[in-house]
Amino acid sequence: MNKSLTFLGIETSCDETAAAVVQKDSQGNVKILSNIVSSQIDEHLKFGGVVPENAARAHAEKIDIIIKKALQKSKLSFKDLDGVAATAGPGLLVCLMIGLSAGKSIAAILKKPFLAINHLEGHALTARIFNKISFPYLLLLISGGHTQFLIVEGVGKYKRIGTTIDDALGETFDKTAKMLGIEFPGGPKIEKFAKLGDENFFNLPKPIIHHPGCNLSFAGLKTAILQITRTIKNQKQKNDLAASFQKTINEILYLKCKNAMKQFTNQYKNKNKIFVISGGVASNKSIRKNLDDLSIEMNFKNFFPPIEFCSDNGTMIAWAGIERFEKGIKDKLDVIAKPRWPLDPSAAFLKGAGVKY
Repeated sequence: MNKSLTFLGIETSCDETAAAVVQKDSQGNVKILSNIVSSQIDEHLKFGGVVPENAARAHAEKIDIIIKKALQKSKLSFKDLDGVAATAGPGLLVCLMIGLSAGKSIAAILKKPFLAINHLEGHALTARIFNKISFPYLLLLISGGHTQFLIVEGVGKYKRIGTTIDDALGETFDKTAKMLGIEFPGGPKIEKFAKLGDENFFNLPKPIIHHPGCNLSFAGLKTAILQITRTIKNQKQKNDLAASFQKTINEILYLKCKNAMKQFTNQYKNKNKIFVISGGVASNKSIRKNLDDLSIEMNFKNFFPPIEFCSDNGTMIAWAGIERFEKGIKDKLDVIAKPRWPLDPSAAFLKGAGVKY
C-alpha cells in the first residue's frame, strides 16, 4: 500500500447506533480517529429485551447525528474519506437496513468505494487493529447471537470448526440474568453478582461437554437455572447461582477451547499458535482470566480486543472495510441486508433437536 486509507464505518445490526473513522497509514499503522456509540438500553429497559421495531426507530432517529459526531471528532470531512463500510448482516433486518442505507447513500453521493460488511467478520478482525497478528489464527467468537470456533485463514477466508447447537453464550448470560431478576441488559452484571457468591454452591450441568470436537450447548444449563431460580429465597442464593453459573461457563469454555486448540495445532503444525477471543462476552474478566491460563497451558499466544471494542462498534466495521478494500474487494450499491450470513457458508447449519455431533 503506498497511501493511507481512511474509512467511515457504520454499525446498526442490533441495539447500538455506531459510527467510527479509522485510518491506516502507508506504514501499516492504525489510528482510530473516532468511535461513537449510542446505546439503546433505556429504550428497551421496560421490555426486558430488544424490540426490533423500536430499535430500528431509534437508529433512524440517531444515525445522522452519530455519523456527524464521528466525523467531527475525527477532525475530517466527508471528502477526506477513501471509502465507506456498513454492516449488511447478520442481525435484525429492520435495524440493518438503517445503517446500510446510510452507508450506501454517503458512498453514492461522494462517489467513494462501498463495502458491505459481515458483522461477524468485524469481530473476527478487530484484534488486528491493536496487534500485529498474522494468519492463520484460531478464533473464539462469543457474542449475544453467536458462539463459534473459526480458523481465520485470511480476510474473507473462514473455516468453522465448532458452534453452539442451540443458544449463544451472550444470550445465555442475558437469560440467566433475567431469571435472577437482574435488570436488562443483565449479562454483563452477572460478573458483579458472581464476585459476591460461592461458585461451588450449585452443581450445574455441562451439556455435551464430553462429546468430541468443539460444538457447544447451553440450553440444558439454562433450563437447570430456571428450575433453581424457582426455589431461591434470598440475595445470597442469587449471588451463589451467578457464581456457579460463571464457573460452569468457564469449565465448558476451558474444555471446548482446549479441543479447538488441539485441532488447530494438528491442522497447522508449522504455524504460530495464535488464539483470538472476540465479541461482547469477551469483555467478561473472569472468562479472560480463564482463557489466559488455558493459552499459557497450551502454549498459545492469545489476544483480546480492548474491552470497549468487544461489543458492537463502528471501528470494527471501518477496519473490516479497510482490510477487504486492500484485497481489492468493493461492493455494488444494490447489495441487500442479510439477517443470516455465516462466515463459513460451507459449514452445516446446526440447531435444534436431532443434531449429530
